[in-house]
Amino acid sequence: MTRVVVSGLRKSFGSRVVLDGLDLEVPEGSLTAVLGPSGSGKTTLLRILAGFERADAGSVTLGENVVEDGRTQLPPEARRVGYVPQDGALFPHLNASGNVGFGLSRQERKSGRVEELLALVGLSGEGRRYPHQLSGGMQQRVALARALAGRPSLVLLDEPFSSLDAALRAGMRADVARVLSETGTTAVLVTHDQDEALSLADRVAVLRDGRVAQCASPEELYTDPLDPALASFVGDANLLEGTVRAGAAVTSLGTLVIADGVSPFAEAQKVMVLVRPEQLELRAANGAAGLGGRVVECRYFGHDMLVTVEMAGEIKGGPPVLHARLSGQSPLDTGSPVALSVEGPVKAWPASS
Repeated sequence: MTRVVVSGLRKSFGSRVVLDGLDLEVPEGSLTAVLGPSGSGKTTLLRILAGFERADAGSVTLGENVVEDGRTQLPPEARRVGYVPQDGALFPHLNASGNVGFGLSRQERKSGRVEELLALVGLSGEGRRYPHQLSGGMQQRVALARALAGRPSLVLLDEPFSSLDAALRAGMRADVARVLSETGTTAVLVTHDQDEALSLADRVAVLRDGRVAQCASPEELYTDPLDPALASFVGDANLLEGTVRAGAAVTSLGTLVIADGVSPFAEAQKVMVLVRPEQLELRAANGAAGLGGRVVECRYFGHDMLVTVEMAGEIKGGPPVLHARLSGQSPLDTGSPVALSVEGPVKAWPASS
């Protein structure tokens, strides 16, 4: 298992700065997701870790070895890094066994290593099939087995599920997490999918302006984001202004308890408050306690639904509508009057001046 340390990494393409002093630590044996929108530098970071790109400045350390520091750049083949590209990139003229064993010695191929890896990724007996005979999910399993064949110290996954349909993605995520856990392999996954990062990784690093804005466990990132912009990027967010009174936030949605126990804010301080959609409780409006509103949209997903509510009065410092996530109910009709209240403590930050 290998610990990865990235310090002060910088990379530009012409006048465009992609990475601007990026720092990141990946604990050994962990799966860390690098999350960010398109163009945020995720793949550039991955390619520098692999040795495919050279950084302009900064250093990369894999285990005890500095593989890049501005003076030295270890070539990709000397880094013991496995790479799973977005589309699998299997050799079309080789069958599954040939692809997995491509980088192995003849002795290793004869040792049963290839069959062991195919079994590990759930493809026992499929070694003679060629890429065009395999489904997209099976091709990605072969790509993962190939990345693990040389017993790498680090595996890099470049949006490996983006080309799969929704039905395959969830199963593949679980399988990849299982395989990496069973082999004890340190891994870095880049993705723009928040659900994928939160559900799969041990830690999530969010890229912003060429740096890591926050790196934390999925739970911490979701419940305790460092600022409102991160709160909006990682999951759905209702953000509104409030004023601190007696350790609570007085808002247009009522007086809300601030998370983390004793409030760190001064009395009468202006704050920005985060209310996650699952914290909003909706009830039929006839006589129910709570603020009034009406349903303007209901997106039903079966296991839950996302309801957009237009409030009867102005939401000071907040959006014109609020979003609530409900489970175990039938879809709500557009135009239905509802009463709304907030459940549980909320995250708050000092309001921008």
